Amino acid sequence: MFISPAFAQGAGDGGSGLVSLLPLVLIFVVFYFLLIRPQQKKVKAHRAVVQALRRGDRVVTAGGLIGTVSKVVSDTELQVEIADGVRVRVVRSTIQDVLTKGEPADKGKGEAAPAAPANDAEKASTGNKITSGLSKILGVKSEK
Repeated sequence: MFISPAFAQGAGDGGSGLVSLLPLVLIFVVFYFLLIRPQQKKVKAHRAVVQALRRGDRVVTAGGLIGTVSKVVSDTELQVEIADGVRVRVVRSTIQDVLTKGEPADKGKGEAAPAAPANDAEKASTGNKITSGLSKILGVKSEK
């Protein structure tokens, strides 16, 4: 035929099968550290956030609804208020993100007053400075 027996015998390397599997093992190791492990950490962190949900937290559902947790119904369900007087029950695992952690109201004392944002004091003082500056220019006495 066209191929001599010497060439046919040289085609088989006779090397170890482990050497041929080494690139596949290396690819799996790279995928584990770059894809699988970070995804597992992300899932674990999301599970911890969802388990720590409580009344008063502002959340985003997987459907895109933004609301406030009004009641923890069970280990798997929450009641979320998405508008004034509109409450829906959602499965806990469908909570995608927690926007703000709310301060739950004490049951004996009624509703707690919402905390003022940190920049309100700054805005008020800036507003007072502008008002007092204008009153000096115009010669008007301001009542405080």
